[in-house]
Amino acid sequence: MLQRARNPAYPTGFPDEIELGERETLLTTLEQSFARHAQRIAATCLHEQLSYEQLARFSRNFAIHLHQSGLQRGDRVALMIPNSLPYLIALAGVIQAGMVVVNINPLYTPRELEHQLRDSGAGCIVIAEPLLSTLEPIIERTAIRQVLATPVIGLLEQIVSDHALAFATTLKDRERAELAPMDMTPADIAFLQYTGGTTGVSKGAVLTHRSVGASLKMILLWLTPDNDTHPMSIVLPLPLYHVYPMSVALMSIALGANLRLIPNPRDTASVINELKRAPFDMFMGVNTLFNSLVEDPQLKTVDFTNTYVVIGAGASVQQAVVERWIAAGGAPITEAYGLTETSPCMMFNPRGRNGSIGIAMPSTELRIVDDEGVEVPSGGTGELHVKGPQLFAGYWKNEDETRKAFTGDGWFKTGDIVSVAEDGFMHLVDRKKDMILVSGFNVYPNEIEDVVANHPDILECACIGVPDERSGEVPHLFAVARTSTVTVEQIKAHCRSGLTGYKVPKYVTFVEALPKSSVGKILRKDLRSPPGPVGR
Repeated sequence: MLQRARNPAYPTGFPDEIELGERETLLTTLEQSFARHAQRIAATCLHEQLSYEQLARFSRNFAIHLHQSGLQRGDRVALMIPNSLPYLIALAGVIQAGMVVVNINPLYTPRELEHQLRDSGAGCIVIAEPLLSTLEPIIERTAIRQVLATPVIGLLEQIVSDHALAFATTLKDRERAELAPMDMTPADIAFLQYTGGTTGVSKGAVLTHRSVGASLKMILLWLTPDNDTHPMSIVLPLPLYHVYPMSVALMSIALGANLRLIPNPRDTASVINELKRAPFDMFMGVNTLFNSLVEDPQLKTVDFTNTYVVIGAGASVQQAVVERWIAAGGAPITEAYGLTETSPCMMFNPRGRNGSIGIAMPSTELRIVDDEGVEVPSGGTGELHVKGPQLFAGYWKNEDETRKAFTGDGWFKTGDIVSVAEDGFMHLVDRKKDMILVSGFNVYPNEIEDVVANHPDILECACIGVPDERSGEVPHLFAVARTSTVTVEQIKAHCRSGLTGYKVPKYVTFVEALPKSSVGKILRKDLRSPPGPVGR
């Protein structure tokens, strides 16, 4: 089934195609925003505040430093910084220098950090000071020649201090220093955005100015209010190194919005306090964050009256979580779908709609195919393929994986199994690699998890397939319980009431916590890795 972008569910006036200028880059996006919004607040983080004038000046100074230090256009600069003002300044500076941003998870171990630095060939790293101990054991085995340490909080005070860390000194004004004009093209690389590595070693997705710019235009088309009469306020607790919140940061800059950063999304009290601090137009979350917030009774004290949209992405938002969120007074959650390889925007829902991954963005083609690559009829289930200007340019220095990712006629294979309803909205069934084959029947963990999530004594859960002599594979459920009284048999009985027999988990293990990425996505692969979680 081939689905063109136009859909009856498109809002009135929503175009079939986005317009991409021949010379448009992320650099021109930054320049236009800095010129228009100099007096606005660009970002806040805890007690700190950064104006657009400051963001423009400091990032320009950093770009000048990168050139003066000997780095060249196209060189890679790694950023290993939690959500904070230094991240935004470094991001904008690398783009203005015509170089490539390599985002790195601040929670990485030395082994993981070494892989990404060696693979990317980054020559410079801007790193939060507390993380230097992660870098020190492996730096000699990388191409890093310049380490710029930064505080997470207190950067603005350091810029005017005589005792500043290295990154702060690069932001100081330079007399008579000029930033050489960057003749950037849309085909230039903007980011090496490494995949989460949830199914193996992470790969560097090559995101160009054109692909990220196309995604940004799609997001702006979808989320910009028609009556934008005031500077928007966006609360973002998700880590900026991830492609989803990073794209939100770029959207915020393009809108001239105030990006309200939260360093630790696992601290639900801090998230709720930020939501209560001042009215907000947008809030960005993931399923596990919404689930943890609804457990806090203080969520009911948050005022969502002026909230334009609450976005859920990164993983499917479970219906049970949506219902508890609404019952706690939260604004309706709008689901979106995308991938690192689509920069990340691909599909959207009208505001307030969830339960599906939506419809194609403008200029985006989708199709669903079976295991033989044959398009399935409407109503069928298969792997989602995509074409569009937001597609990445391949995996960094990995021709074999790039070739495997695309069909011979240029479709990107998402690896996600989806179905499409009569109204044209698509539904995510599961990851193709996570499918469980029980006696020849396809069993999708998402379906089992959705049923178990509705049990009142279950906080969260995840399901994987494990080998079985009779059936080939069987489902094994891992669950975090709200109470110590719930039993395995109660969970199995609950599953039998909503699932056919072969889908009911053969094994149920209660655990204290589920393994998650720093963006909150549950890592099923870690449940397969010995030693397994300790449960009861």
